[in-house]
Amino acid sequence: MDTAANIKEWIGDLFEGAVPSVHPMDVVEIIIIAIFFYYILVWIKNTRAWMLLRGILVVVVFFIIAGILQMSTILWLGDKLLSVVLVAIVVVFQPELRHALETIGRTNLLKSLITMGFGKNRDDRFSDKTVTELVRASFDMGAVKTGALIVVEKDVQLTEYERTGIPVDAILTRQLLINIFEKNTPLHDGAIIVRGDRVVSATCYLPLTDNLDLSKDLGTRHRAAVGISEVSDSLTIVVSEETGKVSVAQDGRLLHDISEEELTAKLVELQHPEGPSRSPKGSKGPAEAGPTDGEEAHQ
Repeated sequence: MDTAANIKEWIGDLFEGAVPSVHPMDVVEIIIIAIFFYYILVWIKNTRAWMLLRGILVVVVFFIIAGILQMSTILWLGDKLLSVVLVAIVVVFQPELRHALETIGRTNLLKSLITMGFGKNRDDRFSDKTVTELVRASFDMGAVKTGALIVVEKDVQLTEYERTGIPVDAILTRQLLINIFEKNTPLHDGAIIVRGDRVVSATCYLPLTDNLDLSKDLGTRHRAAVGISEVSDSLTIVVSEETGKVSVAQDGRLLHDISEEELTAKLVELQHPEGPSRSPKGSKGPAEAGPTDGEEAHQ
C-alpha cells in the first residue's frame, strides 16, 4: 500500500502544473483561432497566394539552412529585406485582399460556421457531359470559324477576372457556348470562365502574356490564353477565327492545332484531381504553337 501511495504521489508531483486548467472561454478562443486559420488557408488555396506561399516556404528553408551554416551576411540581408517583402506582398495581392474583405462583409457567418465547407463534392471537378459539350462546341465553332476563348478553372479561382465580365451562371451546354460566341452577339467579345459544370461569366478580360517566344502571327486570343495560364492553373481553349483551329493553353504553354481526342484527354486530366482515370485511345502528343495562325487581334 505504501508503494502504491508513493507511486500515486510521484505521478501527481510529475504532472502537477504540467496540465493547465481549461476554462470555457479558452475553448471559445481556440475555436475562433481555428476558424480564422481555416479561412486563411482556404483563401490562400483559392488564389494566387498559394503559389506565393510555396515560394515563401522555399525562401524560409533557404534562410534556415543559412542559419544552421552561420552565414551571417545572408541572414543580415534577410533581416533588412523582411519589411520590404511584407509591403510588396500587400501591394501584389491588393485585389485579392480587397475581395476577401468584401466577401467577409457579404458572408452569412452563422451558415459558414455550421457548414465549414462540408458536404461539397470533392471528386471530379466537372462531369463527363461537360467534357463532351466542351469538345463538341469547340470543334463545331472551329468548323465555321467562330472565334472562342474558354477558360476552365482548376484549383485557383479566377474571381478577379470573373468580375471583369458579365455574370451568366448557367449550366454548360454546346448550344450555350455556340450562342455566346456567335458573331455580333452581346457576349461574344472576350473570354468565358467555366467553373465546374457552369459558365459563370462571359466577356471577361484576361491578362496578355509577355512571352517573346510566341509567334508574332498569334493574335490577342492566343496571347490572352497563355497569359491566364501563366498566373493560374487553369486550362484555356482557343478557337481561331481565322483558321478554325483549336488550341489549348496551360502552364504558360500553347498547344496548337490539337485534335478532338487530344482536347478530350486534356480535359479528362483536368477533370480528376488525382489525375486521369482513363485516356482516349489513339491520342497523339499535341504540338506546340507555331507561326501559322493569323488570329484576328481581338478577344
